[in-house]
Amino acid sequence: MQTLNQKYINKVVRQALKEDLQPYGDITTKLINNIKCRAKIIAKQNGVIAGLDFCKSAFKLRGKETIFSKKIIDGRKVKKGKVVATIAAKTKTILTAERTALNFLGHASGIATLTNKFVKKSNKKTKICCTRKTTPNLRLLDKYAVKKGGGFNHRLNLSDEIMIKDNHVVIVKNFRKLIEKAIRTKKIVTVEIDSFHQLKTIFGLKFKRILFDNMSLKNLKKCIKLCKNKYETEYSGNVNLKNIRKISNTKVDRISVGSLTHSASSFDFSLELEK
Repeated sequence: MQTLNQKYINKVVRQALKEDLQPYGDITTKLINNIKCRAKIIAKQNGVIAGLDFCKSAFKLRGKETIFSKKIIDGRKVKKGKVVATIAAKTKTILTAERTALNFLGHASGIATLTNKFVKKSNKKTKICCTRKTTPNLRLLDKYAVKKGGGFNHRLNLSDEIMIKDNHVVIVKNFRKLIEKAIRTKKIVTVEIDSFHQLKTIFGLKFKRILFDNMSLKNLKKCIKLCKNKYETEYSGNVNLKNIRKISNTKVDRISVGSLTHSASSFDFSLELEK
């Protein structure tokens, strides 16, 4: 997911602008003259940029005459104090779109920045993946931001691939038969396990990936050794910047990290207006 459709971008940005302007519009900005002016968006911290097209859309939807100039592209690292974009537009366009534009830019850049920290902490062979723990209605943006930070996407949604988890097994009871049924669908199949015993009960069935959930490093290494060249391997559960290196050193293929999207702090930007 290297790019996002402009139609999708405009749709979510338009909804956000509507949320900020209902029911009477920007009643403060209505009090001032609507003159031509310029503004610049400045990074107030170091990190990785993502979401500039959402930022641009906010200004363009409020004023078609807007000239939005990117000074950096998504996925690039930025230093504190760097100008990331300039805007030429009417005063009311800039002021009514400012917060919505910076919210999208800050949200996406925060995810990209945190993802990049995890990527740099892990070994180069392990893929750092996000999960479905995303902001409602902004999943595509969240997953796009992860990619810009150097990470990878887990499944996009529930229809993307089959993933058999513990609660599925509680209902059907027969773990192996459920997997066999999933294999017959010809879909990508991931099976979550939490013990070496569980692995042995399903070992030999032909599906793509095994997800080890909240497993000790000792058991994880044991499982990965058995799965080598037979299954793609993935780990999840309480992954943080302190333990990511140790987990990746087990030679697991992928590590899924929910906090990339549910706990990333918003990246701090400021907008400075000039006459």
